[in-house]
Amino acid sequence: EKFVKRRQRLVGPNGSTLKAIELLTKCYVLVQGQTVSVMGTHKGIKVVQRLVEDCMKNIHPVYHIKELMIKRELEKDPALVEENWERFLPQFKKRNVQRKARRAAIKKKSKSLFPPEQTPRKEDLLLESGEYFVTEEQKQMKKAKEVLEKREMRTAERKRERQQAFEPSAENSAKKRHAGTAESAGSAESASRDSISAIAERLQVRTKKGAKKSAGGAAHLL
Repeated sequence: EKFVKRRQRLVGPNGSTLKAIELLTKCYVLVQGQTVSVMGTHKGIKVVQRLVEDCMKNIHPVYHIKELMIKRELEKDPALVEENWERFLPQFKKRNVQRKARRAAIKKKSKSLFPPEQTPRKEDLLLESGEYFVTEEQKQMKKAKEVLEKREMRTAERKRERQQAFEPSAENSAKKRHAGTAESAGSAESASRDSISAIAERLQVRTKKGAKKSAGGAAHLL
């Protein structure tokens, strides 16, 4: 379908593109099915071959027709016969047409040849664990034992929490120790002050007594 449209592009509406190619190349061109037949000069056949190949490569034949028309006009001018015609020829740029992104290939899951293993029944699991032969009384006793263990764990946790509430924290004990040392230091200072004042008073009393005795002895001598 893609190449059918490109072949139709080569023929053009009502064969106008094909007629223009025949006039410019001076060749007879016939498009039939998947082939293009050409009759004419060697140079003209080469031009038609390049034009047809580019048309199948998604390059429109109109661009080649414009190029051939410009070359035909330049051939008539004798001053430009030996010059390069590249500057006169049109330069067509390729347009980047946005195409649909290809979908990522979905990897097929590897399926095993053998069917999946049968899931074990409840009875099979009980047989493996050994609970199948346990009586109802034993089951109830086991449940009661688990409940008692959980209760004991809870009571032990509560006791720990209560004990922690009554126990002094490390910060409070440190503060109390600091306060006790400060108080002991203050009491020691006050005691030392009292002892110093008592010693001073005793010295004053002794000096007074000595002065009185000396005064009395002097009066007796007189």
